[in-house]
Amino acid sequence: EDETSQGEMERAKGETHVAPETGRQISVSEFQCHCCYDILVNPTTLNCGHSFCRHCLALWWVSSKKNECPECREKWEGFPKVNILLRDVIEKLFADALEQRKEDIQQNSEVARSLATFQKYGNDQIPTVPNTGRINPRGGGFFSGVLTALTCVAVVLLGYHWSSREFEEDLLVHKPVAKWTAEEVILWLEQLGPWASHYKERFLLEKVNGRLLLTLTEEDFIKDPYSIENSNHRKAIMAELECVKTLGVKPPQNLWEYKAVNPGKSLFLLYAMKNSPRLSMLYLYLFDYAEAFLPFIHTICPMQEDNYEDIVTKLLDLKDPSWKQWREFIVKYLFLPYQLIAEFAWDWLDVHYWTSRFIIVNAMLLSVLELFSFWRLWSRRELKTIPHRMWRYFWKVSTQGLFVAIFWPFIPQFVCNCLFYWALYFNPIINIDLVVKEARRLETQVQ
Repeated sequence: EDETSQGEMERAKGETHVAPETGRQISVSEFQCHCCYDILVNPTTLNCGHSFCRHCLALWWVSSKKNECPECREKWEGFPKVNILLRDVIEKLFADALEQRKEDIQQNSEVARSLATFQKYGNDQIPTVPNTGRINPRGGGFFSGVLTALTCVAVVLLGYHWSSREFEEDLLVHKPVAKWTAEEVILWLEQLGPWASHYKERFLLEKVNGRLLLTLTEEDFIKDPYSIENSNHRKAIMAELECVKTLGVKPPQNLWEYKAVNPGKSLFLLYAMKNSPRLSMLYLYLFDYAEAFLPFIHTICPMQEDNYEDIVTKLLDLKDPSWKQWREFIVKYLFLPYQLIAEFAWDWLDVHYWTSRFIIVNAMLLSVLELFSFWRLWSRRELKTIPHRMWRYFWKVSTQGLFVAIFWPFIPQFVCNCLFYWALYFNPIINIDLVVKEARRLETQVQ
């Protein structure tokens, strides 16, 4: 029986067919895989044009871990697919030989494992290949128009911002208080909050400049001509005046002033909050507790007894957070870190209207992307790899931070500004596209 089956296989391999129109004999050897030198099973054609059995290509890929053609070593891109036309031709011409070959393959467990591993790699790689042409061959459509419109809005907003505000070197955060003019003192007073506008005319009538401002005391504010009767207002003005006296310049009170005083730190925090919010908040707690972390946690997790009239007044008298504030912060820190950023930006809408909205939208998009990432790990049953991924990511971020810190003195300010405004205004537009792609990928996997 063995001799008979062996003879049948040899006859099948030597089987020929005659083409009806040309009379030319077609041999099975013309459809051989150059890996196993047997008839092609599920022929898979690479970018270079060579075709191999799919299981042979899987065995080659598993053993070599290279995306290369086994014959010519040219790299293939994307994920190879079965050549349907070639497969159908082989099935019609050499059905018996092909059936016998498939039975032999099915009995090989190593082939099954290699095919499963190869297909899993393909499922991971297919979504990363640009598919916009397949969805819309012209690459346009409604969504592309929305992105273009949002980009134009961001450019116009950025141009308006640059043209309307003062140069950073002309801000009061860089000018000694002793050299302030009466108009600059009024500007400093107005930035304390809307309530300070009630006292603007009194300061103008007295022509209070920087030198005179440094001599004022709380008793002066109680008496004429200032007559500031509200104790909270006096406390806020005196607290800010003490900061001015200590620093010699105006302390930063908004995003642009903070960027002017701390260009490197502001750029670092912007990218850190976007890429690794948990690590950046931990950094603030460890290395910038009083100046940055306390205002941050009191803004996003306010105490119930806070009844301040505006942001600046609220941030002048900061105490250590209560256990209720810590509890709320830690829960959001672990599960919704981007919501903390959105809540902080929401609290500053009165100061930075459009910029805060860009930050809020970006935080929402980043939350969705993080949710997609966890869903991908869950669907692949890779949740146990999260600690390893976090540790590897920690070292990656630390290395990048060290690299930037070393080369920071040599980076031109213009480049820093471009990076800052790109992350602030254009990154949300990019993330919209990423969210749509992730949603399409999820929809494809479900189908």
